[in-house]
Amino acid sequence: MQDKTLGAYNIFDLREIAQRRLPKGIFEFIDRGSEDEVALRNNRAAFERIKLIPRTLVDVSGRSQEITLFGHKHKMPIAIAPTGTAGLMWYHGEIELARAAAAAGIPFTLATGSMTAMETVAEQAGGRLWFQLYMWPDRSLSHKLVERAKAAGYEALVVTVDGAVSGNREYNLRNGFTIPFSFSRRNVTDVLMHPRWLLGVLTHYLLTTGMPRYENYPSEMRNRITAQPMGRSMMKNDSLNWDDLRALRKMWPRALIVKGILHPQDAVLAADCGADAVIVSNHGGRNLDSSMAPVEVLPEVVDAAGKRITVMIDSGFRRGSDVVKALALGARAVLIGRPTLYGTAAGGEAGAARAIAIFREEIDRVLALLGCQSVADLGHDYLVLPPAGVASTPKAGLKLLDSAKAAAEH
Repeated sequence: MQDKTLGAYNIFDLREIAQRRLPKGIFEFIDRGSEDEVALRNNRAAFERIKLIPRTLVDVSGRSQEITLFGHKHKMPIAIAPTGTAGLMWYHGEIELARAAAAAGIPFTLATGSMTAMETVAEQAGGRLWFQLYMWPDRSLSHKLVERAKAAGYEALVVTVDGAVSGNREYNLRNGFTIPFSFSRRNVTDVLMHPRWLLGVLTHYLLTTGMPRYENYPSEMRNRITAQPMGRSMMKNDSLNWDDLRALRKMWPRALIVKGILHPQDAVLAADCGADAVIVSNHGGRNLDSSMAPVEVLPEVVDAAGKRITVMIDSGFRRGSDVVKALALGARAVLIGRPTLYGTAAGGEAGAARAIAIFREEIDRVLALLGCQSVADLGHDYLVLPPAGVASTPKAGLKLLDSAKAAAEH
């Protein structure tokens, strides 16, 4: 009988399995942050500063995790975040991960930089599919990509706005991994030390579709792309602005989601441009180092725009209790990125399913121990928040500035 746990009893176990199976360059690309990794560490520490207050003698025998997003019911309050390297975790890893999400009754978000074409994922995986968009400098090519996603039946467009330029991930340069792959003594040695990945992933691609590339790029662009360090090979657009979001709103008839919001006023502007939702995110600590943890600013974003648009969140989630805390602070759903990548690396669809199951089991347990029947009933009453730190949020920073001005005037 197959062990569905894969020997993993939490997300950290899956991370260890992934670390053993993946070449160092690829593992560090998905696992690490940027520069000094201050934001990466703070994403986790922010959850630890929030404490839970349980209620007792509550009948929780009928508890439910079900939520509704954009008119569709989902079995859990999580969705799969866009992670462009799923196809490097496992052969056609995007399909494996999307199938696991469909089986779990949650949305899957395909990244612009995926190694499998969006049409192939839609045909072979099904389920509730969202498409993540990086706007390219040539906006007409990005708009064609949007039309492809529309034709393929994707239900939501997730526009990532916190990547005007690539994050400074120095370890990628040291490890020497590039997309498309180029070979050096360092990364060849790294790959040879991981024969299961070499045979099961890279060789499988070479014998079928060829070297992994960004399959959602137009063919002329895929052929022109030269090998660049992982994280720097995706084309970015540093002229992206709110007018681009308005243009996307006109051409996209379904749910429009803006990913990468940290300032409450930006959530308001997204609503003004016609967005249906925002994802409070610091890109998992992978872009701007020292950026605040999304869960720290989440309440202010909810206060500013939560009555107009759906507020979701990502970055740093590893436990079901993390998810419960975010929901209690006002998030409607949580997007999970690294945990399901670890799972996919550990066992393809089965590994991704295990990661999702871990969250399901942990969320269920936390709800029961909190004395809460449903995720819809979660609120601030179940939390103890840390004392407000100096300039810990944009609002706090403005208050500090006003106080300093007042003191100077007197």
